[in-house]
Amino acid sequence: MRSNAAKINLRNQQRVDVSTDISIEKPDGCCLTCKVSNLSRSGVMISCDQHTVQALVPGMRAPSPGFWIGVNTCFTVPVVPTQPVTVLASGNIVHMRRIARNEFQVGIQFTEFEDNGFEYVDRYVAKLLSDARTLPGSTH
Repeated sequence: MRSNAAKINLRNQQRVDVSTDISIEKPDGCCLTCKVSNLSRSGVMISCDQHTVQALVPGMRAPSPGFWIGVNTCFTVPVVPTQPVTVLASGNIVHMRRIARNEFQVGIQFTEFEDNGFEYVDRYVAKLLSDARTLPGSTH
């Protein structure tokens, strides 16, 4: 199995709004399913409820540098509209915040992709950004 390291580049990566499921596996083998709220080449922001965030982030303490929480992720992106591909990526939970009473956002920074995962994400994000620029009334 060949793996590719993620390109290190955080906040300056453009994010695209995406709504899809993502499976997150913790080091203890526990798997949780959440919803992706946005995706970039360097990471993913997920939305989840309090129960899920408690399982992902011990003590619900926001992660801090040097104390990231390692996870493995699995999600799909459409290479072409009728052909989704599965992306397997390792990453670190680097962000957590409450946005409503029972809704949290958790940010995962990718550290490594299996096979062509980075290329699939890169192509998908580029397509969504390009589509957004060509919409009528777009100011990009």
